[in-house]
Amino acid sequence: MKFLITGGAGFLGINLVRHLYLRGHKIASLDIVEFDYPDMNDKIEIIKGDIRDKELVMKSCKGVDVIIHTAAALPLYKPEDIFSTDINGTKNLLEAAEKNNVDRFIHISSTAVYGIPDHHPLKEDDKLDGVGPYGKAKIMAEEECKKLRSKGFCVPIIRPKSFIGPERLGVFDLLYDWAKDGKGFPMIGNGKNKYQLLDVEDLCDAIYLCATLDKEKVNDTFNIGAKEYTTMKEDYQAVLDYAGFGKKIVGLPEKPVIFTLKILEAFKLSPLYKWVYETASKDSFVSIEKAETVLGYAPKYSNKDALVRNYKWYVDHFEEFKNKSGVSHRVPWKQGILRLAKQFF
Repeated sequence: MKFLITGGAGFLGINLVRHLYLRGHKIASLDIVEFDYPDMNDKIEIIKGDIRDKELVMKSCKGVDVIIHTAAALPLYKPEDIFSTDINGTKNLLEAAEKNNVDRFIHISSTAVYGIPDHHPLKEDDKLDGVGPYGKAKIMAEEECKKLRSKGFCVPIIRPKSFIGPERLGVFDLLYDWAKDGKGFPMIGNGKNKYQLLDVEDLCDAIYLCATLDKEKVNDTFNIGAKEYTTMKEDYQAVLDYAGFGKKIVGLPEKPVIFTLKILEAFKLSPLYKWVYETASKDSFVSIEKAETVLGYAPKYSNKDALVRNYKWYVDHFEEFKNKSGVSHRVPWKQGILRLAKQFF
């Protein structure tokens, strides 16, 4: 089959590219940023462009069997870019998929669509209440996907938990940077909350199941996450233990810390945004029973496994990205004033 991966140069994108290539498929990547992976540059079709460009999107979808739509403007982007990319860009792709009679359109959404819930585990039919522009845009993008599904097209929607693994940086760079330098790590609240994560390899497996199983079976919405996870404090402690400096996760009073982070965010002194600091001390886990039952999804990595696997990659490749920063998952986020706080741990 020929796959078009939007956001193919991103963290999930490159993992999908490799996953599909190993299985013998043709792949095209459509991304606004350069595709700069020497191991894959000459093995796939590379299209550099913006999913908000209707003409380019229409052209890119010709001859494609499956679109995997991972491209999105993340929460650190400006609200206008989030809405135009995540909603209008998705509309462009859905329209192109329909006109080119693409066999399947797999939309990568987010568990951010559930907002800050009042119960757990979350199931696919629970109410949606996005926090901030990103969460709201993800809900609206899902609504557009369901419109095409109602016309008889196969449009699986995947809602992954925060996913990590080799080449994931972003907010997780904070934990890995502090662990590497022999520091403890602060946590909002006491860390006794359960916060489910997801290894990117398990996510790629789930996406591939949606691309290859019977259409009637996969034409639905699925939560995807790790099966094994403990408390946030225990899971994150696994990274500090692996780092080997004897440091500990340090719980901090929830309300004062959130208040401080709100101020720091307002003055652009911290990379942490509302969705991160308002959910970090809360339970956050979804039921994966539907994906297990319908898709045969069987995650291989626990939270601890995924965090440590990501940390090992981080240490081994640190020299490659130590002077980079940005707002995507592929680069470290600027720590701002949090770099000063690091000295106290």
